Amino acid sequence: MFYYQYIATGLAAFILINFIINMIYFKNIKNFKLPSEFMDSPPLISILIPARNEESNIKKLLVSLIKQDYKNLEILVLDDNSIDSTAAVVKQMELKDARIKLINGKKIEDGWLGKSWACHQLASQAKGQYFIFTDADTLHFPDTVSKALAAMIQNKLDGISVYSKQIMVTFTERMLVSFIGMGLFTMIPLVLVKKTKGKFFSTGIGQFFMFKREVYFKFGGHESVKAEILEDIHLSKRIKAAGFSYMVFDGSSNVFCRMYKNFKDAITGFSKFIFAAFDYNGLSEAIAIAFYSILFLVPFILLPIAIIFEWSKTFLLLNVLQILFVFTIKIILSLRFKERLLDVFLTPVSVCFIIAVAVNSYIQARFKKGVYWKGRIYDVNTPEQISLISDDCYENKLSEELNIKRYKT
Repeated sequence: MFYYQYIATGLAAFILINFIINMIYFKNIKNFKLPSEFMDSPPLISILIPARNEESNIKKLLVSLIKQDYKNLEILVLDDNSIDSTAAVVKQMELKDARIKLINGKKIEDGWLGKSWACHQLASQAKGQYFIFTDADTLHFPDTVSKALAAMIQNKLDGISVYSKQIMVTFTERMLVSFIGMGLFTMIPLVLVKKTKGKFFSTGIGQFFMFKREVYFKFGGHESVKAEILEDIHLSKRIKAAGFSYMVFDGSSNVFCRMYKNFKDAITGFSKFIFAAFDYNGLSEAIAIAFYSILFLVPFILLPIAIIFEWSKTFLLLNVLQILFVFTIKIILSLRFKERLLDVFLTPVSVCFIIAVAVNSYIQARFKKGVYWKGRIYDVNTPEQISLISDDCYENKLSEELNIKRYKT
């Protein structure tokens, strides 16, 4: 047990050092400025938005986009077979700004998953020299587009992903969503995302991607990740594997996103992607759970045991040191991204939430109907050939259209 604590504390120290380096290297897009030639003659940028049942979000997003200080834009919204008023809201916004265009999504083709299929249709109609893919539940400050383009140009990159400020309201959101930053900044050396060509050190978030047009099509775009649940991570792998330069940036001063608004959506959303993050390999997921537990959960369990049974002072000191390392990481994250400081003390609870949802993610994929998201269910039991089982929205929409036709006749 004594040797275990030495190893665990050493690992925590290494993780802390990597985390601090990442915090320095994770540049905020607000610190970049477009060269004058881009302001004088701005290239067309296509903002591409897949939208499925987003009537509560889409107007707010479009209002934030038409207020951009970068004016040479086209804003394409693909209605992905929504059964709510998404399309109607976009049509209203079309009348207010000619740069907005509604695209009616086609039925998903065999071999494709939903979001990649929607983004692929958007890209096929986009005319811009740069593509920005952003989610319908995001909001953008007026200089988001210009700052993102500036970060891309000044760093001589072919593609970037910008991490949003995550809005977390409910307890479940705070326990789950906050762990995304914890996982990203402790485990991946960000300097290697930019410096290496291999796809191993890759990451990205689908809430905001920006690519040069020609680069997007050269590495295969969303077609190259058409059967991936985590299309964002795999996009970052594809662009790097194709030999292009790529990096991730901090957009917490410019882009806001509330991923989930209630307990059910948070559990469903995380269950969708946690097992997928390990390529549906149960052993890999189990090893990761064990590793995270050793770093971020076990020291909190061992501390009272060590005190009660009067274990050695050296063991106790190492255990307390490991907890301090964890708290240091959480405090820095909370201060930088303006999260609740008191939630730092709930780190063990957050880890327990993640472990429970990771187990649920495995059970759902392996023993239940499959992976569910936004009315679609995917069979992932054969990872190399993930397939769509059902599409409730499309089927309901088709049924509604048939009923209308019958009524008219």
